[in-house]
Amino acid sequence: MIGPITRLSGTPGCSVAESPIYDPETGALYWVDIIGKQVFRYAIADEQLTTWQTEDFPTAIALSSRPGRAVLAFAGGVADFDLESGEADMRCVPDATDGNRLNEGKCDPQGRFWVGSMQTNLNPDGSGREMDRHSGALFRIDSDFASSRHSKHEFGISNTLAWSPDSRTLYCGDTLRNVIFAYDFDPENGEVGNRRVLCEGYKRGLPDGSAIDADGCLWNARFGGGVVIRITPNGCVDQEIEVPATNPTSCSFAGPDLRTLIITSASFTLSEDQLKANAFEGAVLRCEVGVSGITDNKFQQLT
Repeated sequence: MIGPITRLSGTPGCSVAESPIYDPETGALYWVDIIGKQVFRYAIADEQLTTWQTEDFPTAIALSSRPGRAVLAFAGGVADFDLESGEADMRCVPDATDGNRLNEGKCDPQGRFWVGSMQTNLNPDGSGREMDRHSGALFRIDSDFASSRHSKHEFGISNTLAWSPDSRTLYCGDTLRNVIFAYDFDPENGEVGNRRVLCEGYKRGLPDGSAIDADGCLWNARFGGGVVIRITPNGCVDQEIEVPATNPTSCSFAGPDLRTLIITSASFTLSEDQLKANAFEGAVLRCEVGVSGITDNKFQQLT
């Protein structure tokens, strides 16, 4: 049973809230606001919010195996991020293609950080910019921050990075093509292959970020569609959750039993009239979903 969707108390509206991750050890939720250039930590139990301002656009976050650290993808590269001081130490630039930026990022079950790129859709001031090419690619960041490319430069907007419970399948989407792919994944050496379509052409919105549940189903936020859908491993959409925000961007499982779905959203691209009509645009939302998720993986950092 799906419970009511409510706003996470005490959290701000965001231009593009993204990359929600939950730390079961501390009960804290993390996410970024790309255009707002902010990183957030929210202690669910006491509703304490911590905010860090960044210089570059932060696009994705994952906690590190080193206490008090995180790996943070920015538009221009991947950094070691200090969760106390808010200082970011840029460690690698996976995609140096002129006019590209990083986007979606997640850790695999072995603790390697994966990040996708895209042609940038942002001007330096955070305003929107037209896109005219599919030049994004998929990259792997190892524990020493060495990066390697694992696809052609062919993605319009790279999105949805998630792994099946047995670590044998990687899911990765392209928002502009309205498709989510499944790849064979070798957990030992971190290689991908045998790409095939999991879900393509779904009519409500476009694929953004996703989370995996314990049954191996993918919960996908549909940007522009006001819905999160649940996709089975054979590609069937077996559930829709109506979201009171136009642009859900990603989701993550949280709470002691990992049965609370956290949904981020974006006010980016919406008109003033749309924003005035709906206070949930750009909000961080929560609902009980009746199934358990899988804990977000940490970056196994060596240096």
